[in-house]
Amino acid sequence: VQLQASGGGVVQAGDFLRLSCTPSGRTFSTYVMSWFRQAPGKEREFVSGIGSIGTIRYADSVSGRFTISRDNARNTVDLQMTNLKPEDTAMYYCALRSGRGFFTGPTNYDYWGQGTQVTVSS
Repeated sequence: VQLQASGGGVVQAGDFLRLSCTPSGRTFSTYVMSWFRQAPGKEREFVSGIGSIGTIRYADSVSGRFTISRDNARNTVDLQMTNLKPEDTAMYYCALRSGRGFFTGPTNYDYWGQGTQVTVSS
């Protein structure tokens, strides 16, 4: 399985971005696709995820500002980020967990994309 993340960039506080994750290769009937982020000097943290049956979760820090969705026509999982803040600056990774269970810890995910940088200036 390969995950291709795209959509990062440099924006100002209050702006928006949309990240997309495109999976290829083996498919799974039961899975969770999530976005994580990692800022310099910090641990990788869960941002948002969507399960194969539609379950959605958000980190408290992004709830109300970020929206995750699955676009079946484009075969992508998108993360719409609005009202971006400087503290959202990080490398964003998409990840896939195959099988049952919706977990937010990065060690529970089997496949990772290469990351896309989001930088928000104040």
